[in-house]
Order: sequence, then C-alpha cells, then structure tokens
Amino acid sequence: MGKQGGRAEQNFTKQPFLLSVDEIASHLETNIDSGLSSAQIQQYQEKYGPNKLEGDGGVSWYSILGKQISNAMILVLVLAMALSYGVEDFVEGAVITAVIILNVLIGFYQEFQAEKKMDALRSLSSPSALVMRDGNETTVSSGEVVPGDIISIKTGDTVPADLRMFEVMNLECDEAILTGEALPVAKEVEFEAKHGTVKEELGLGDRLNIAYSSATVTKGRGRGIVVYTGMSTAIGGIAASMQGKRRKPNRSMSRKKYGPMQPVKGGALRVWDGAGKFLGLTEGTPLQIKLSKLAYVLFGCAILLAIIVFGVNRFNVTNEVAIYAISTGIAIIPESLIAVLTITFVVGMTQMRKRKVVIRQLSALEALGGVTNICSDKTGTLTQGKMVTRKAWIPGAGVYSVDNSNNASDPTEGTISFGKAPKSRKDAEADRQARQEALDRKRSVAGINFDVPSEKLQKDNEKGPVTETDVEKDPEVSTELQAFLEASALCNLATVRKVNEDGQEQWKASGDPTEIALQVFSHRFNYGKKTLQEDGGWAQKMEFPFDSSIKRMSVVYQKPGQDHSTIFTKGAVERIIDLCTSVGIGDHEQQMTPDLKESILEQMTFLAEQGLRVLALARKFTPIEIVEHSDIDRAEVEKDLCLLGLAGLYDPPRLETKAAVQACTTAGITVSMLTGDHPSTATAIAKEVGIIPKNMGQLAPDVAAAIVKTASEFDKMTDAEIDALPTLPLVVARCAPETKVRMIEALHRRKKFAAMTGDGVNDSPSLKLADVGIAMGLNGSDVAKSASDIVLTDDNFASIVNAIEEGRRMFDNIQRFVLHLLTSNVGEVILLICGLGFQDSTGFSVFPLSPLQILWINMLTSSFPAFGLGREKASPDVMERPPHDNKKGVFTWELITDMLVYGTIQGTCCLMTFVFIVYGPGPDGLGVDCNRTYNDTCDVVFRARAAVFAELTWLILISAWEFKSMRRSMFRIDPHDTRAFPFFADIWENQFLFWSVVIAFFSVFPAVYIPGLNTSVFKHKGISWEWAPALVCVFVFVSGMETWKFIKRAMGWFQEEETEGMKVRRRQRSHLNLRQGFFTMARSFTKSKSEDKRSEAEQGEEMPPRGTGMPRIREEV
Repeated sequence: MGKQGGRAEQNFTKQPFLLSVDEIASHLETNIDSGLSSAQIQQYQEKYGPNKLEGDGGVSWYSILGKQISNAMILVLVLAMALSYGVEDFVEGAVITAVIILNVLIGFYQEFQAEKKMDALRSLSSPSALVMRDGNETTVSSGEVVPGDIISIKTGDTVPADLRMFEVMNLECDEAILTGEALPVAKEVEFEAKHGTVKEELGLGDRLNIAYSSATVTKGRGRGIVVYTGMSTAIGGIAASMQGKRRKPNRSMSRKKYGPMQPVKGGALRVWDGAGKFLGLTEGTPLQIKLSKLAYVLFGCAILLAIIVFGVNRFNVTNEVAIYAISTGIAIIPESLIAVLTITFVVGMTQMRKRKVVIRQLSALEALGGVTNICSDKTGTLTQGKMVTRKAWIPGAGVYSVDNSNNASDPTEGTISFGKAPKSRKDAEADRQARQEALDRKRSVAGINFDVPSEKLQKDNEKGPVTETDVEKDPEVSTELQAFLEASALCNLATVRKVNEDGQEQWKASGDPTEIALQVFSHRFNYGKKTLQEDGGWAQKMEFPFDSSIKRMSVVYQKPGQDHSTIFTKGAVERIIDLCTSVGIGDHEQQMTPDLKESILEQMTFLAEQGLRVLALARKFTPIEIVEHSDIDRAEVEKDLCLLGLAGLYDPPRLETKAAVQACTTAGITVSMLTGDHPSTATAIAKEVGIIPKNMGQLAPDVAAAIVKTASEFDKMTDAEIDALPTLPLVVARCAPETKVRMIEALHRRKKFAAMTGDGVNDSPSLKLADVGIAMGLNGSDVAKSASDIVLTDDNFASIVNAIEEGRRMFDNIQRFVLHLLTSNVGEVILLICGLGFQDSTGFSVFPLSPLQILWINMLTSSFPAFGLGREKASPDVMERPPHDNKKGVFTWELITDMLVYGTIQGTCCLMTFVFIVYGPGPDGLGVDCNRTYNDTCDVVFRARAAVFAELTWLILISAWEFKSMRRSMFRIDPHDTRAFPFFADIWENQFLFWSVVIAFFSVFPAVYIPGLNTSVFKHKGISWEWAPALVCVFVFVSGMETWKFIKRAMGWFQEEETEGMKVRRRQRSHLNLRQGFFTMARSFTKSKSEDKRSEAEQGEEMPPRGTGMPRIREEV
C-alpha cells in the first residue's frame, strides 16, 4: 500500500490475507489478548498518523470567504461605498472600503475558526471502535486507531480500518461501498481460494479473512488485528471517488437521458442552487436560513428607505441626498448578526461537549429547547447498566439468590443461598409477611414493631429470607443448576477475567451488561465460558445473534464424546416458553402444559415485581450437524426447547435519574420509558425514578390503564384508538423498534416535539423520524449514531436533560442578541427618517447621524455586546418554563413588540436630544452643506451630532444589560435572589459582556475629541454642556425599558403557561396526579445548573418541606 502524506509506509512481507495471525501479530508487535501498550500506541500514532482519508471532511476556506462577501450587509456597504466615491466624498468612501475589508476579514477569521471547532466536535460522533489496549477494552474514535490494535466488531458497526480477522462468528460485511457487490460477504479466519484461482491473485472481495475499512457489519461478530489505516486502506485507494458530492434531482445536463430541454432546466436549477448557496438561503440550519432571509428583507427595506429619502427631496438626487440615503441604508442592517449567531453555535457545541453531549446536526441546537417529550430506553440510560444476577429460579429445585454483591464484575463478592420458590402468590405474600416480622424482631430486642418504609422493605425483601431454617448457604452444583450455568456461560458473548493492575488483582468484564451478569453468575460456580471451552472441550459451531424483533439469541455447541449438538437459547420469558415443549431436566422434567406455563409466568412476575429484569434460558439436543454459515432456518433450530430456568437481573437506577425526571416535569417535558423488559420490571423501575406514581389507584381509571402498555397492546391499537387515549403510555414494555416509530407518530399527531433515544441498528427509523434523535455513545451502534442528531458520550438520561437546558440557554441568548441588534437598527431608522424634516436653507435634509457614525455604532458598539449576550449563562428559571414553540422560532410576538417599543424609545430620546441642542439654548440653525464637510455654519449641527452619537452608543450598551432578561428588571434579574441590590454582581457575572460595555462606553470620548477624526470622518465635534441632555436621556431610556417590563409582568402579557411541574413546586399537592418526578420524596443526588443558581440564591431562607413548591410561577411586579 502507499504512503500517508509523508507518514511511514504500512507494508508487510506479503499481503496480510496470506499471512497467519501470529505472523501479523509478530510484525506489528501486538498481543491478540491484551492489545498494544500505551507507549506503542503513541509511537504508532506518530509513525503512521491519524486513521482518516486525505481531504476527508475539513473546512473549505473559499466557501466561507464567499459567504462573508455575499451577505446582505456587505452588499449595502458596497453600494454605500460606490455612492460615496460617486459623489467624490473620498474620505467616507475610503473609510467604508476599510470597513468592508475589515468586516470580511474578521468575519472570515471568526467563522473559519468556528467551523474548524465545529468540525472537531462533530468528529467526536464519528464511527467509533471497540479496541483492546493494555488489557482493557475501551471505545475510541475511529481516527485514533493504529496498526496493531485489536478491534471487536459486531452487527451495526462500521469497520474502522482494514482488519485481519482471527475470530469470527457468523460475521458478514456489506462491502458494496468498496466492491459494488450487493450481497454481504461472509468472513472466515482461514479459507481456500475457489475455482482453481491462485490465492495470491485473489481480488479484494474474495479475501475472506479481511474486513475492510468503511464496510458495515450486517450480521454476527468478530475480532481482528488492524493491518492498514487511513490512505493505506483499500478504501483509501479510491478516496477521490468517495469524496464527490451527489447532485440534487433534475440537475443533470444530459440531453440523451432526459430530453432536449434538460440542459436548460438542469442549468437553471444549478444556477439557482449556486445563488441560494452563495447567498446563504439554501444551506445551513433553519435559523441560519431564516436570519439570512431577514438580512435580505432588510436589504430591500434599505432600498425602500433610500427611495423615501429621494422622494422627500423630490428625486433631486444631489450628492447630499445620496449621502443621506447611504446613512438610512446602513442604519437598518444589523451588520454582525450572522457572525454572532455562528459564534453562539460554537460556544453552544463546546458547552454541550462539556456536558457529555456531542452535536452531529446544528439544527439540533435550535430544536432541543422545544422538546416536549422524551422517549428513553431504560437499560444503561435511566439505569446504571451494571447488572447483577440476583435470583435464579430452577424448575423443580428452587431459587438461588446472590446477596451483598455490588461489583458487577467480581464473581467472588457476595454470598449465595438456596431456598424453595413460592408456589403461589398467597405463599409469596405469606413469605413477605414472615420476613417483615423477622426484621422487626431483629431490629428490636424488645420486640417493638417498627414502621418500615416501603422502599426499605422492598430492598430487604429482594435480599431474600432472613430465616435460616429453609435456606442453604453456599449450595453445591446440582445437575439442574449445571445445565442452567452452561446455558448462561455459553449462550453469551461477554468475557470475565482477572487482571493485574498496579500490583493488585482485579476482575474485569467486557460485553453487554446483561451477559456480563450471567457470565459472572456462572463464574461464581466455576462454570465460566473459558473454563467450559478449555477444560470441558465445548466448541461453538453456530450463532444466531440477538434480534430485537424476536427478543432472543441462540448458539450451537458441540462437546467431545457426544453424538449430538446442543442448542442454548436465552431471551424474553414470554418468547422462550412459547418455544418450549418441556420444563426442567432429569427427575424434575415435565411436559409443558397451560397450567405449568401459567405457574412459570407467575414465578417471572414474582421476580419482576422486585424490579428484576427476567430472562429465560433453554436448551435442546439435536442430531443434525450445524456448522458456521449454514443456511438452516432459525425457526427450525429454536423450537421444541427445554426450559432450564429464569434469571432475575438487577440494574439499579442511576442516582441522578430521579432528579432529571423531576427537572423535565418542571420544564413541561413528559418522559416515557420504552424498554424491552417485562411490564412488571419496567413498572417497578418507572415508579422508582418517578415516571409513574407508586400508587396507581389514585389516578383516574382510564389514565391508569393508559400509562403502562406492552408493545403488543400498543401495536394492536389503531391510530384512532391511540389518539383517543387520555394520555399516551409513559411505560411501554417489551418494546420493539416498530413500536418506537408508532410512538413518535402518535406524538406528532398530538403536535408534540419529541426526542427519541436509540442504540441498535433497528432504531434508525425512529431516530430519523424523531424531531431530535439521540444515540448512545458507549453502547450505540455506528448505524444508530449516523441516524441521530446528537450523541450522548456517557449514555446517561441526565445528559439529555443537560442538553435541553443548554438548548434553551442558546435559544434565549439568540433572542437576546437579535433583540439587541434590531432594537438599535429601529432606533437609528426612526431617528434618520424623522431627521428628513430637518432641512437647511438650501432645502436639503441634515442627518442627525452621519454614515460613519452609524457604521461605528453598528460595527463596534453593538457587535461585541451582542457576542457577550450570546455567551450569557442560563437564566435561573430556564428549566421552569414550558418548551418554546419551534414553529414560531426566535421571532416571537414578544420579541417583535419589544423591538418596536425599545427602538421607538431609543429613537425618540436621540431625536429629542438633537432637537434640544439645535433649537434650544444658544444659537440655532442647521447650517449649509453640513452633510459633506465642516464650516462655520455647522457648529451647532456638529455638536448635536456628537451628543446624539454619544447618547445612542450609551443607550445601546445599557440595553445589552437590560436584555439579560426580557421580562425581569435588570436590577433584580433573579426574583429569588435574597441580596439587597444584586445589580453589580449580575452584570459582573458575564465578564465578556461587562468589558464590552465598559470599553465601548469610554471609546466615545476619543471619537468625540480627537481632532480631524471628529470633524472630517465622523462629521461631529467636541462638546461641553451637550453631555447633559445625553446623560438625562440615558436615565429616561432605562426608565422606559423598566416601565415596559413592569407593564408586561403586571398585565401578564406574553406570559408563558405554567407547567405541571411548576404547579407542584408552587403549592403543596392536594391530590396525586400525573406529574412525573414528584411521586416520591426520595432525595435527588444531582441538580441542573439553573437549580444550582436558585439554590445559592435561596441560602439563608427557610427551606420548604421536601417535594413542595419552592419557585413562584406568578411573576412579582
């Protein structure tokens, strides 16, 4: 293979598919069991470079430069520049030229850096690789893979590099991207060339022991050594053809294929696409496109205003009239709007990354704040994903229990006991009563009965009997248990091993948490998979991987000395027992009957009601020889099974989950759990985390019946029946991928904005259909990640809530800086349009602000505070409001009204100052030709302009602090703050905004007083007493803004509705209702950032009872 841009060549003595695994491992100095060491990884990364294709991704500098030149603001400035040179005002023309160049360069630099940063953040969600390094299995980005790495691949993964496979099980890869072959290719560790072909001459598609980079695993699993990375891979050889972009439909220029008019049609559409892309109207996020459209609407308004200026002057377009038209055109365009938005997006993505969320689609940043429903998986998301096998029910024998085990990987921790299983629900209730009485006796020597909390009692019950009479400690392995352990260990892909770290021996496990729990349970009795294979001689012949649609997995094994193969199957209890014709083995074997099936389901319910996830294990013997890649029908293999027992696995909820569910409810977001578990297990966990109430009897009967459904019940319902439900299910058990799709469709019919989590290959349809698709970064497949909008790097439900909080913060900040920029534009336009009435003795209008004053204010005064508002922290009540309406977007009626009100106050204040100075104390007069240059008659006008310039600058700066909250007074932004006067602390909190305001405030003085700069460039001059009206108007403006905010609060204008969670927080519950997160008084272990702020502000106040309302939803006026 070739070089990688000057990196070391990746060469072997022969092609890797011709070499043995040992030869490749020796060549790359790796170990197939423990992988490369940290030192080797660093050495190979420097030697071979990153594992990526040249030119893959990256940022196109010329397209960004084109975007900067093509935006509406630059076009207005170009027209202004041309007019300035046309009327021979070379100073103004030169300054505008410099402003254009400076603005393009600054915008280009900012956006180029922003795009590079976004590109780097997006790469975090690129296909990942499960790699063995230093003896530990870990997930890394595909770009970090080096030759010699030991990689594990499974169904749904994208192969990260060219691999020489040394372990495969039913592994098939889709290599169409490389070979064009439509059918997946079955991989083998050792193979022979077919049809007499010399092995050395085999093509890429026939090298069956190589899995190629960028291929997708369609079936099975395997492990291999990385032999080629980056441009040295097979796909690297055709990288150029991979990087071409496909054209949209109907863009072809072919006359032969589409008719004689196609070149005209295709050419016109290509020109339209190019123009739309150049102008930013067809590419970007919905908000970026919307703001680009706004910029061009304002561009049209600028032309309209210029026509108005010409009309007022009876279309006698002299130099003075043209300059005035330039001023109004510049005034209406918010020059820095797009740049501020880009920077805000980058800051948002960076903050998301810190909170364990990677953004794949920028549109998700806008959408997150509007999420009304979250449909979440349970295992590993709401729960810790660290399972322990707590119970094992063996037919005819009893129940094996594991107690005092908290380390999911350590088979030596905890104690094992054996007892009889309850025969009926009556026996189970009697057993629980006996345990409670025994606990009472144990807790008090005096025999006093204690009121044991239900949660504590449930945990005690899970631990098993406390009486010693019917319990056997450290039981021996019976024949029935042995069969169960063999099934647990062999029908299993997880590995459990003891490793030496820092001189200490520790147990490590890798694989799916469910399978780890079963593997560890088998290891407790010394029946681990490795032991059975090495000492017992068990050899795997075939594997049918877990399928979420049928909820089971099967393997075929052969043992020396046996004339039959053994099929082991595990999966959902209901699915497995339907395939069983017998139950138990040896003396306890019984034929399956309807009554026996009911008793098994009852045993499953006993386990599930304890919050345990229940799996069934079964086996059968077959004389049929089944080999790898056999085309035998799976249904034929998985029938006439013998049930060996049930395993009860406990997966504790994450400590932060309940607080996250409660935060969702307060924010007006409904959480639904869609899980593959049994309904009783799902219900128990949902009650524990607060998704549904513990006492369902307090709910209305129709609501109680609707909130927990199985997938079969939900899927049988028609769309009309689902829409008629009083509420959509909050728990869907035994959930299939198709059920997730129906749930999203049902939410959309109810006008909800839904987020959906997923990790498997089959979750892609629901992730794409959801408004925000959320993939799991740790356990998710590459297919799921590529279909998602965001990726959770820690698979934690609380991270979804963090992402929503961050999305709301961003939405608020975008509203803040849009309002800030547009308010100043409205004020400037009002000032200049009214200024048309100030006509000098020659009949020409005298502008209150010169074009360069406006440019200075818009470019320097407004831009940096707008950047500061884009970095504003989340408001304390950000998660105490309902989701925003994504259809309305940023431009709500409140924002539009505020823009007009504040802009009018701003423009009026400046106009009054200009009128007062020109017609007030001292000499009057508008002078002659004061728009072009300074002369003795222009003294008053130049002084008035200086005062208006200073005043408008200060009003815009003060408004930036006012816009920290759109409804609250800037003197008390947080209504729950107990400090006497928190204003200074609040404005200091955002230091970028603080220094932007302070520096811009003092920049007024050199602009007013520097000789030459003031009269020749800005067309104003130094002032003295004129500072007074400017300062007075600052107080008038602040008073006006505060009065308008007070009126909004007092009248309840634009007030958002209370969420159900806020109603609960505001008052004590009078009765139980469907308000998630508030069903129990369990302590929350984590808080969101906004909760932290509120908590700090409430220190010193008397805390209300736990679970009651702290924040007040009704606004203080």
